[in-house]
Amino acid sequence: MLAEHWAYMDQYAKEMIVRGPTFADDGDTLTGSVHLLDLPGPAAARAFAFDEPNYQAGAYRDVMLRRWRNTLGRTMWDFAGGRTGGNRFLVIGLGAGRAADLAVPPGGDELIAYGPLLSDDGTVWLGTAALVRAPDPDAARAVLTPDRYAAVEVHNWQFGGRPS
Repeated sequence: MLAEHWAYMDQYAKEMIVRGPTFADDGDTLTGSVHLLDLPGPAAARAFAFDEPNYQAGAYRDVMLRRWRNTLGRTMWDFAGGRTGGNRFLVIGLGAGRAADLAVPPGGDELIAYGPLLSDDGTVWLGTAALVRAPDPDAARAVLTPDRYAAVEVHNWQFGGRPS
């Protein structure tokens, strides 16, 4: 379904901030994907997620939709570190109480994307999502303040999109 997936994603090229697959610790087993887009609202986000060909074919067990604020103000293609080289991780901190990590952390030059996860109306902080180049999962996890989250997930991630 790769060709169908890419064709679908091509329709959202202007809105795409980040995309790419996530993998298990072995680096080979696909566990999911992440897509961050600049869309007009929750209905458009749901349409994007649930009309996607892989979702329609039953490839995903779960889909998490959250409003996200692009704190860095750029796309993954603007990352100075490029598409390859080093380990890349998706870090998701699930919120617990008062908002945390709203500012870009020190050493932000290894951040590919960063920002808070928010409720559909943008008024309630639900956590933080970051894509980061780091030597290992523990270093990636360290971009978030650990005691401010109910849970922090770290997933191996790689740049998505058509091969260049």
